[in-house]
Amino acid sequence: MRKFLAVVKHEYKKIVLKWTFLLATLLFPVLGAAFAVIPALIFSIKGEPTRMVIVDPTGKIAPRLKENLSKEKTAKISLRDESARDLSVSSQGQMKNIAEQAGETFNFIEYSADAKSIEQLRSELTGKITDKEIDAYLIVPPNYDSPAAKFDFFSRKAGDIISNSILERATNGAVRSQRLADANIEEDKVKDLSRNVNFSKTTINEKGVEKSGEGIFAVAFIIGMMMYILLMAYGQQILAAVVEEKETRIAEILFSSAKPFELMMGKLVGVGLAGLTQLAIWIFSALVLAGIGLSQMSAMGINFSMPDITPLTVAYFFIFFLLGFFIYATIYALIGSMVTTVQEGGQFAMIPIVLLVFGFYMSFTVIRDPNSTASFWVSIAPFLAPITMPVRILAETPPFWQIALAILLNGLAIAGLVWLAARVYRVGMLMYGKRATIPEVWKWIRQA
Repeated sequence: MRKFLAVVKHEYKKIVLKWTFLLATLLFPVLGAAFAVIPALIFSIKGEPTRMVIVDPTGKIAPRLKENLSKEKTAKISLRDESARDLSVSSQGQMKNIAEQAGETFNFIEYSADAKSIEQLRSELTGKITDKEIDAYLIVPPNYDSPAAKFDFFSRKAGDIISNSILERATNGAVRSQRLADANIEEDKVKDLSRNVNFSKTTINEKGVEKSGEGIFAVAFIIGMMMYILLMAYGQQILAAVVEEKETRIAEILFSSAKPFELMMGKLVGVGLAGLTQLAIWIFSALVLAGIGLSQMSAMGINFSMPDITPLTVAYFFIFFLLGFFIYATIYALIGSMVTTVQEGGQFAMIPIVLLVFGFYMSFTVIRDPNSTASFWVSIAPFLAPITMPVRILAETPPFWQIALAILLNGLAIAGLVWLAARVYRVGMLMYGKRATIPEVWKWIRQA
């Protein structure tokens, strides 16, 4: 037992005390905060106002367009636009900030277009852009209501997709308003009749308890991705460590002081505790960042509710991480004891990676319908449950017997894999020069 604990301590310290571990552990929360804060900072940067000329022979569209591009009207148009409905809450907040800045984005320059042909207008206005007197111009066709009408917009800021998009929506709104006026239809009445409904999404679990459905997809996706990254990263670390010991023939010395099973299990437990440490730091950081983000959204007037994450839910995350780690780390240790180089191990490592990817993609099925038959089977199945069950617990906690069944089945899978890997590890670590064949591995397994 003392030798086993010594191996655990050595493997744990070897990973946790590395600067790469500290960097990766601290970098993840920093990147998470950066992805939340930096886009808002970027969108808050105000660019140079676009000096624009509107050529409107009819005199009907330009006044409405200028009104639509005012600060107050642009915010309403941007948030009322069809595409804005499907944006996330944070994206809507960013869109609102962009919309408020849009009124300061355009400066309208007066220009007389009397008795000038289209060619003359384009030549003169293009020359003004070249001379940097203006930045853009829009030509409104006389037949603006015709299906064949074409609004020509020329700008030296063609890459400013945000301003261009706002201008296009404002132009559509101006033409739409004028069409209603031409048809003697009250625009306010049309807006009132076409307003969106107030649609609320609420989840009801099997106990009849109501909870908000907002945020479940995003948080479940983050949890699934976190599990996938950690299981793959630490599994491959086990593979590299086993192959390194085999290549340097340290295994011969280690086997003289401890049993192969103690060495293998000590390595798995030590690395697993390092992964558990990193997961704990990440979850704590995620909860802190989520709290800060919610307070900022509330200050901005954006309502967003996080799914319920209780201490029991966090405990389940840790349990299924450990189950997943021992399943995949044992597979990687098994592969490492069969091959002779890291390159060969990388070829066989595709097997557990495919399983991890499949489990990650199946988590989307679980998010959509946590109580479906498919969700039940993938959330208890060995190899898949470590990713899918935490997602299912977050989306809608299943009955306890299903969670217990998943733990039991995956525990049995770990026992079988450890028994198999221990037999291969004992012999394979002392073989050099060639990769083990399937018949040879089968022979090692059958040995008492």
